[in-house]
Parts: sequence; structure tokens; C-alpha cells
Amino acid sequence: MGTVFSFDVRGGEPGAVRAALAEAVAQLHVVDEVFSTYREDSQISRLARGLLTVDECDPEVAEVLGLCAEAERLSDGWFSSTYAGSLDPTGVVKGWSVERAARRLVAAGATGVSVNGGGDVQMYGVPGPHRPWRVGVSDPLRPGGLAAVVSAAGVDRLAVATSGSAERGAHIMDPRTGRTAVTDLVAVTVVGPRITWADAWATAAFAMGSRQALAWLESLPDVEALLITAGDEVRCTGGLAGRLG
Repeated sequence: MGTVFSFDVRGGEPGAVRAALAEAVAQLHVVDEVFSTYREDSQISRLARGLLTVDECDPEVAEVLGLCAEAERLSDGWFSSTYAGSLDPTGVVKGWSVERAARRLVAAGATGVSVNGGGDVQMYGVPGPHRPWRVGVSDPLRPGGLAAVVSAAGVDRLAVATSGSAERGAHIMDPRTGRTAVTDLVAVTVVGPRITWADAWATAAFAMGSRQALAWLESLPDVEALLITAGDEVRCTGGLAGRLG
């Protein structure tokens, strides 16, 4: 997946949690082998070239493609599982793999889990008594600064995902033109229960531009967002303030 993953795991029986962590890491390596668009021998690359059918791939491929189709439907086509005309479901894969890894640790008995995949974070439980998980959102216009701090206080799970051009440059495509998205935005941070969807929604919203994205994000249940424009204007959904702290 071409990114760094980190784990913060609290509580649970140490042996069971260590085993689950090893399984989660091994699972991430398998995901990379199956879904990498940079490996010619990956299942997704061979599927894109017509050398495999979906039925001949691991079951996870059909699962991810189904999630991509749902993301495309719910975003009215602003999310896409293609890139430069070729199959590329990586807009869902990273968030989906982060969420799976976190769930595995929770199932093993961990009472607090935070999994960070390239800056996109899935949290469960708490890191300690009376202390919620907190995630800093980088300010894309002020390197080293924070635009906000998101708190998971009062909820059992929370995810934070950011899409933008500050770190990787112009890499998000406009599915309607097939070209790099040209918008007034430099970053979109989405907060919701599941990183699978938060990551996909952040990507789609960035491609839309701030005005359309804000109205769309407001319409999604259990979703809040922070949008920062190239003109240093900050826009946010109505309920975001309740998730800051």
C-alpha cells in the first residue's frame, strides 16, 4: 500500500493481544500482495489486465469492489475505483485494511485500539480510564501546525481520515474528467465511525470542491468534516465542534 502503519493497543490478555497484532500485521502484508497496483503479479493488477476474473481472486477482492461500488453510488460518482482508465480500488483498500486490523485486536480482547495507516486512523475503546483517544489534524498551510484536534470522547469507535494535496501533491483524480482534480481545497478531514467510509468520503469530497462537498458531507449520517481551502478558509459541518477537544 506504500504507506506506514502504526498500532497503539491497550489492555487485554497480553498473549492474545500479541498474537492478534502479529496476525493483523501479516494480514496487511497479504492485502498489499493482493491489491497493490504497483505489482504486476498482484491479483488486482492481473484482474485489471483481464488475466483473472473476480471469482478467481481471493474473496476479499469481491468485498472491496463491492465497497467501491457503494462508495461510487453514495457519492454520485465522485468516488471511483479507476485511475487513469485502469482498475484501482486503493481509495477503499487502505481504510478497509486499517479497520480490519483494528477489529482483529478488539476481538482479541484489547480495550483500547488505535491503528494509523498513513495518517488515517481507526480508534476503538479508550487508551485509559477517563481518557479518550485524540487525533491531531495537520494544518496543510502551516507545516508542523495543527488545524484541529479530534476527540473520541463519548463513543466506542471513531475514525479520522484526511485527503489533500499538501503532502503528496495533486494526486486525486476527478472521475468526471479523468484528470487531476482542480478545486479550491487543499485538505478535507472526515470524522465518522468507520475509516473505510471516512477515507472514501474524504477523497470524494476533495474532488468535489468545498461548496458541493460541504453540502454533501452534511447529508451523510454520523459524519462530520473539516475543509480547508487554498485561500486559508476553514469550513466545517454543523456538528464538528462536538468532536473537537
